[in-house]
Amino acid sequence: MSLHTLDARRLLCPLPVIRTQNYIKNLAKGDSLAVICTDPGAEHDIPAWCRINGHRVIDISSTEEEITITIEVGTLV
Repeated sequence: MSLHTLDARRLLCPLPVIRTQNYIKNLAKGDSLAVICTDPGAEHDIPAWCRINGHRVIDISSTEEEITITIEVGTLV
């Protein structure tokens, strides 16, 4: 199990979700992915995508400028 980081800053909807989906395809079950975003919609879109696709949101943290969503890769990879 390893931790990966995806820089999705300055990307607007739906690109943060699409990039997350494409990145996770190359990960193994149990790996973690920290997605760093600046689009406020990603805070809702990525967790919704995770629920549909069998992944688990471990943490969501935000500052005034960035949102970091940490995902544990689930079984539907």
